[in-house]
Amino acid sequence: MSVVIPVYRGEAHLAAVVDEIALLTDVRHSPDGHPFRVVETVLVHDCGPDDSARVMRELAARHPWVRPVWLSRNFGQHPATLAGMASAGGEWIVTLDEDGQHDPADIGHLLDAAMRDGARLVYAAPTNQAPHSPFRRITSIASKRVVNALSSNGADASLFHSYRLVLGETGRSVAAYAGDGVYLDVALGWVSGRPSTAPVRLRDEGDRQSGYSFRTLLSHFWRMVLTSGTRVLRTVSVLGVVFAVLGVVLAAYVAADKFLGDDVTPGWTSLMVVMLVCTGAILFVLGVVAEYVGVAVKMAMGKPLYVITGDSSDGPLGRRADRVT
Repeated sequence: MSVVIPVYRGEAHLAAVVDEIALLTDVRHSPDGHPFRVVETVLVHDCGPDDSARVMRELAARHPWVRPVWLSRNFGQHPATLAGMASAGGEWIVTLDEDGQHDPADIGHLLDAAMRDGARLVYAAPTNQAPHSPFRRITSIASKRVVNALSSNGADASLFHSYRLVLGETGRSVAAYAGDGVYLDVALGWVSGRPSTAPVRLRDEGDRQSGYSFRTLLSHFWRMVLTSGTRVLRTVSVLGVVFAVLGVVLAAYVAADKFLGDDVTPGWTSLMVVMLVCTGAILFVLGVVAEYVGVAVKMAMGKPLYVITGDSSDGPLGRRADRVT
């Protein structure tokens, strides 16, 4: 197995997570008796604000099975995870977070679910509530239901989780073709078939603050919507028809009101209502279409999902002033 960990703010917790993974570098057996071992741990540096780079170098020097991957800038958790998948060589790829919330000891349960169900993709299914605010939990459930309603590829967003096990060839293939703006779990769903789940218990994140602001979470939701299929385009088309029908009904009402001689509806008010409703609907539809066009334009222009570089401390940026360049 290859373990992939995107690293953004891992200075305080990453070493402890790697120490736990070290226990799995010798052959272990899952609860159902399947032998496995971790052959490498790929740490993807996503250029966070702390000193994670130093910790990654120290861990790589201490453990031969730890391999850092350096990104040119901050691309986000999903692109960093895909960069790690592209760099991993194991038969299976495990992705988990850097904060210690995911227990590496549960990897055996994920493997059992994959072998039992013949699944290429297995998600962790937490048996306890994640340590998030009630507002975030409620909005997360609501957004996943919206995505499920709009999805045209049958993906079940309620299963999505950053602690996952994916067949190595599947993960590397997705990392090779995924374009800019893709939502990782949606892309995995395109090729992996029906995913399985395995029960796990989430651990407390401790004093680590979430790296997701409300704006970031909203961006994740919108990316899920855009990459879940084109059903949302058909939805806004239906919305346009609904507003058109409402306009006809309103026009009929005003005409009947005028015909009966009941001048109770001011014409100016009716005109403004129709203009505001129709203009709002048109702008909304154009905005959704523009988002799809924007994604296509980025891919056509060759905008990369991520760029892997070398360790900046080993190149020209890492040279001291007293060295000859």
